[in-house]
Amino acid sequence: MSVSENSCEIPETESHSCRTHNNSNIAEHQSVSVPKLLSVRKRKVVIHFDLNNTILVSDAVTNQGTVAALEYFLSTVTWGRMAKGKWEWMCETPSLLPPCEGAVTYYSQFGRVAGFTTVGAGKRFRKALDEHLQLLRWPSHLPADKEFSVRGEDGKQYHWIIPSFFRLLQDLASQGVEFSIVFRTFGTDLSRVLTVLQRALEQGSHPIFPDLPALKLSVNKTPGRIRCSTKSVVLTRGEEHVSTRDGERTLYEYLSSLKGLGGFQDHFDWWARNTYSILGGKPLWVDPFDSTAQHIFIDDNIRQNDKDTIVHPMVFLGPNDSQTRTASTLELYDLCLIQNDLLRAISDPTYFTQRIQICMENYKKNLELTKGGRSLEKCVHLQVSTTE
Repeated sequence: MSVSENSCEIPETESHSCRTHNNSNIAEHQSVSVPKLLSVRKRKVVIHFDLNNTILVSDAVTNQGTVAALEYFLSTVTWGRMAKGKWEWMCETPSLLPPCEGAVTYYSQFGRVAGFTTVGAGKRFRKALDEHLQLLRWPSHLPADKEFSVRGEDGKQYHWIIPSFFRLLQDLASQGVEFSIVFRTFGTDLSRVLTVLQRALEQGSHPIFPDLPALKLSVNKTPGRIRCSTKSVVLTRGEEHVSTRDGERTLYEYLSSLKGLGGFQDHFDWWARNTYSILGGKPLWVDPFDSTAQHIFIDDNIRQNDKDTIVHPMVFLGPNDSQTRTASTLELYDLCLIQNDLLRAISDPTYFTQRIQICMENYKKNLELTKGGRSLEKCVHLQVSTTE
C-alpha cells in the first residue's frame, strides 16, 4: 500500500500561472518501470532534501522513533471531516491530496495524536503502518549497525536512512547527471546525517551499499544555517556568508554552485511567526530561464495549500533579473517542488529517481516555452506521460 487517490471525485482545479491541471493528483501515480533520467549535458540538478519523514523515519526534536514517526505521517495523509460534532472518515487509503472538497487531514483537525493507528481513531490504517514498518526492517542476516540502523520503540531494528535515498545517488551518478544534494531541515539531525553519509560515501561503511565510494561524492560535514527576517535572508556555513542584501541572485548562484552533499538548518521560528504559511517557509530561488541549473525541493510538508506549506519559492521575473515573485506551490508542483510520499519512498526503491525524472522532464518543457518568448507566468505546464 502507498499513498493513493481516493474514490471521492476531485473537483476540477483552476488554472494557475505556469501550468494547467485537469486532475491535481495525477502526478502521484506516475511511475516508470525502469527509471531513466534525462541526459542533461549542460544542466545541473540541485536537490534540496528535507530530512524527517523524507529520508529519516524519526525526529530527534519531537523524540519520535520509527513507529511514532510513521504513525504521525499517516495522520497527515488520511482525510475526513467533522459532521454533527463527530469525525467522519472520507478515505479508505492514505492520500497526499484531499479526496474531495471539504476533506481535511486528521492531523490538521486534531494535531499530533499518540498511537494514531493503535489506540486512536486511525485503527483502519494499522495495516499500512505494519506493512511499511516491515519494509523498513533492517535485514535480519546483518547485525545492528550503530550508524545506519536504529532500534524502534517496538525493539526491532530499522533503517535510519531509507534505502531509496542511496538508490537515487547511484541512479544519478550512473546516468551521468551532474547534481548536488542540499539537506534543508528545521530539526537537529543534520550534523549526524552529514557525518554518517561522509563515512558511507568516502569509506564504504554502509553494510548494504558498500560501493558508494565509487560514486566519488564529497560531503561537507559543516552544518550551515539559514536565517530569515523582514529585511533579508542570510546563509552562513563556516566562513561562508551570503545575504540577500547583496541581491537574491547572489544566494541563487551560491546554491547552484554547491558540489557533493551538504546541508543547512532552516529558520523554524520564522515559519512559525508567519503562521506556517508559504511566506515563512524554507526559501527556494527558482530561475525558470536558467538552462544550466534546476533546483528541486523534496519535503513531506509541501502542500498545495499555501496557507499551510513549508517551502517559499521565489521565481526570478526574467533572464538575469534580480527581482523575484512568490510562486504558489501548485504552480511549481512536480516542476521544482515534490511533496514526499513517505510510504512510496519506503516501498519503492526507485521512488526518488522517478520523482526527480518527472521534474527534470517538466522543467525541460517549460524551459523550451520560456526560450520561445513566453514568461513563466503565461506558460502551460504539461504533465509527463509515463507508463506503468
